[in-house]
Amino acid sequence: MKNLIIGIMGSVFSLGVPVEGETSTPVDLPNKENFYLVLLAGQSNMAGRGIIEEPEKLPNPRVLALGEDGKWRLAVAPIHFDKKVAGVGLASSFAEEIAEKYPNVTIGLIPAACGGSGISTWKPGGYHSQTKSHPWDDAIARARVAMNNGVLKGILWHQGESDGKPGLAEAYEENLQDLFQRFRTEFNAPELPIVLGQLGQFPAKPWDKYREQVNAAHIAVSTRMEKVAFVTSDGLTPNSDIVHFDTRSLRIFGKRYAEAYLKLVD
Repeated sequence: MKNLIIGIMGSVFSLGVPVEGETSTPVDLPNKENFYLVLLAGQSNMAGRGIIEEPEKLPNPRVLALGEDGKWRLAVAPIHFDKKVAGVGLASSFAEEIAEKYPNVTIGLIPAACGGSGISTWKPGGYHSQTKSHPWDDAIARARVAMNNGVLKGILWHQGESDGKPGLAEAYEENLQDLFQRFRTEFNAPELPIVLGQLGQFPAKPWDKYREQVNAAHIAVSTRMEKVAFVTSDGLTPNSDIVHFDTRSLRIFGKRYAEAYLKLVD
């Protein structure tokens, strides 16, 4: 498959043409001020690995997603395209809740999560070999494309599994705060709402001290920084791999993200 390489504000990202599984059905975009954009960033539990079930096949005309080809489409799972195993994520149920809250608004999801990516790859020029991508550069470039049509209203973040290791967990808090500050600086939005979710709490795979450090970092950064919210993963359950949240849990998680987001902006 040939790729187009698009340069935007000094960044590049690959736009596949065509993209298998993406709908080419034209969608009508609202006025720019009524098109609320949300950047989806992090690793696989943000990209979503939930099994696609019937509800995820039914599109909401007011929830769109930016495809790998840089075009808007109805947000039908999988929204992400980081790996072939991409499935249901938490963003759809998040967007449904926000769309219900704001009946005159359309939600535009910007998929940018990269399964397996450590926070060190979320820096300018950072490279992630698993997905053959530049997580930070690609996320910024995709957001810039989306912002031609709408207004960036927030960032959803779920990541930390890859950094819950010796030699990485110790620096995670500093790196996370730096990342969030860079996002806000990049978009000239010092109070841009950011919602981050807790790592999975799966009894079959208890946390070690390094996962505990990452969890503590999430809480600390959300407490220290303005307009940053932390969402608990209490009671959520995994797929059989005991790594990724299952579809039911992702629906719940997305609603929790939405509840936290609405508290930030109300």
